[in-house]
Amino acid sequence: MEAKAKARHVRVAPRKARAVIDMIRDKDLDEALSILRYTPRGAAEPVAKVVKSAAANAEFNHEMKRGSLYIDQAYVDEGPTMKRIRPRARGRRNLIFKRTSHITVIVKERRGV
Repeated sequence: MEAKAKARHVRVAPRKARAVIDMIRDKDLDEALSILRYTPRGAAEPVAKVVKSAAANAEFNHEMKRGSLYIDQAYVDEGPTMKRIRPRARGRRNLIFKRTSHITVIVKERRGV
């Protein structure tokens, strides 16, 4: 049995979110949340929200015990990119890419706990 949570169109670059996700993969739920609480990266807050949502889905929808939950899968996919223009010299322009992410976390229950 597994529970899943997704956050779509999060305004953080996927490369930066993947650095945070890699720290919590295959960790127990409480350990992952404490890692995210003290991680000084901007992507830690939206990732923590998704982890908490997946844990709540597991507790209330699938009746799993919170103490035995661990993060089975966690990944970040690239969302749509917003393109903005920055004026440059001599009438030219530079494109600014504002990237978004789709964050997915799947939690499972450890057997024998």
